[in-house]
Amino acid sequence: MIYRATAPLTKGPRRTPLALLCATALATALTACTSSGVGGTPGAAGVRDPYFPKLGNGGYDVAHYGLKIGYDPESRHLTGTADITARATKTLSAFNLDLKGLDVESVTVEGKEARFQRAGSELTVRPRDDLDRGETFRATVRYSGTPQTITDVDGAKEGWLTGEESALATGQPAGSMAWFPGNHHPVDKASYDIEVTVPKGLKAISNGELTKETTANGRTTFGWHNAEPMASYLATVAVGKYATKTSMTAGKNGIPVFTAIDPTLPRDKREKVEKVLAEIPDIVDWAEYNFGDYPFSSTGAVVDGRAGLGYALETQTKPLFPASDADTTTLVHELAHQWFGDSVTPKSWQDMWLNEGFATFAEWLYEEDNDGDTVEETVDAIYEDEDDEYDSVWDFPPAKQPDAASISDDPVYYRGGMVIQKIRETVGDETFYEILKGWTKKYRHANADTEDFTTYVEKHAGDDETREELKRVWSDWLYGDGKPDER
Repeated sequence: MIYRATAPLTKGPRRTPLALLCATALATALTACTSSGVGGTPGAAGVRDPYFPKLGNGGYDVAHYGLKIGYDPESRHLTGTADITARATKTLSAFNLDLKGLDVESVTVEGKEARFQRAGSELTVRPRDDLDRGETFRATVRYSGTPQTITDVDGAKEGWLTGEESALATGQPAGSMAWFPGNHHPVDKASYDIEVTVPKGLKAISNGELTKETTANGRTTFGWHNAEPMASYLATVAVGKYATKTSMTAGKNGIPVFTAIDPTLPRDKREKVEKVLAEIPDIVDWAEYNFGDYPFSSTGAVVDGRAGLGYALETQTKPLFPASDADTTTLVHELAHQWFGDSVTPKSWQDMWLNEGFATFAEWLYEEDNDGDTVEETVDAIYEDEDDEYDSVWDFPPAKQPDAASISDDPVYYRGGMVIQKIRETVGDETFYEILKGWTKKYRHANADTEDFTTYVEKHAGDDETREELKRVWSDWLYGDGKPDER
C-alpha cells in the first residue's frame, strides 16, 4: 500500500480499522454452538494477531473460496454465495467466519443445514456432525444486503467503496469481511474463483484471469480465476464502466497484462494514465531481474476516479489506483508488492515492514537504475535531513510498531526501506541480490515473519564477521529506538 504519489515524504492515512475489530459477545456465541458430540470443540474466534487478536479464526485452513456475487450499483444491494473448501486442523464442533454486516440467510456444511449465530463480526457455525481433524469439508453461506464502507479511526476507508455506477472492494487490513465471509487473516491464504453479476453495460473485474463473460436478461456475469494462494485482504472486485485492455504481455513467461481505466477521467488525465500503465511490462521485467520470477500468472492495474479510493493498494495481480496516484513511482511500489506482500505474505500485521520496506526500497532502486539518485544517496538524504522533513521516520523501529494504529506509519515504509539498503551495504551487491531472489523463492506463496527474514539473511550472508555486522543492523535499524548514531 502507498499513500503518496511522489517521492517526498508525506504522512497519509493509516489503515487501521480498530473500531470494526472489537467483536462482542463471542463467549456467548461459542457456548451456544458447542457440540454435544464426543471430542469436538469450537475453533477459536481469532488467531491472536499481535495487533488484531480477533481477526481470522482457528481450527481450520481454507484451501479455496468460490464466490458468486450479484451487485446493483443503483440500489447498492449485494447477494452472495460463498462456497468455502477447508481442512479441519482439529476436531471441530463449531467454527467461526469473519463477516461484517450483511444478512446471512443459510449455512450448510457438507450439504447439511447447519446452525449459525452472529455476534459482532463473527459468524459462528455449528455443523450437524463434528468435523474430524484432517477432514476436508465444504461450507456454503448464502447472504445479502448492503455491503458497508468501513471508516477507520484515522478517516481512511475500506471494505465496499461506492461511486456513481461503480464500486470497489478493498481489504487491508480487514475490509474483505464487508463483502464475503471467510478466515480474514493473512496467515490463511487460498485460491479463489470469483463470479460477479452486474447490470448489462457495466464490467466487473477481480483477481486473476477472466474465465467467463455471459449476458442474459439484462445482466452480465464475469468469472475470474486466481489459482495461486491469496490472502483475503488482497482480494478485490471493481464494478464500473471501464476501458479495458489485454494486449500487452510481461515477464519472461509472457504473462497477460490486464488494465482497466475509468473512462470518465478527463482526456488529458486518461492519456497520462494510459502512458503510465504502458510501463507495466518493462517494470515487471526489471523486477524479475532483481527479485526473481514473477509469482503469478497475470498482472495489471485498475484505475478508478469515482469510488473515492484515497490510496493505492496492492490487490493481487491487479493493484488499485486512484487517478491521482497513477504515476510511475507508485506503480513500481505496488508491482513490487506482488513479490513482497502478495506472494511472500506476512504472518502477522506486525510484520508489515516486510511489505512496505521492500516496496519502498524498490522505488528507490528503480530510480537508481533509471539514471536518478542512487539508493545510497536517497538514504543519506533521509538520514542527514537538515530541514527536519523526515523526523517521523525515527518515531519507532519498523519491526516494533507501538500499536495497531502505527502499522502503516512512516518508519514502516522509509526506515524499513533503509534496513534493506543497510543489508545491501553490509553483504555487497552480489550476495544481496542472491538473498533477494532466494527469499522470494523460498517463501513463494507462503507466509513469513521478521525472524524468518533475519535468519535467512544471516544464513546466506557469508562469513561470521558479516553476520556480526548484520546483528548490529538489526539492533540499531530494525529494532532500535530513535535515530541510529551512525549511518
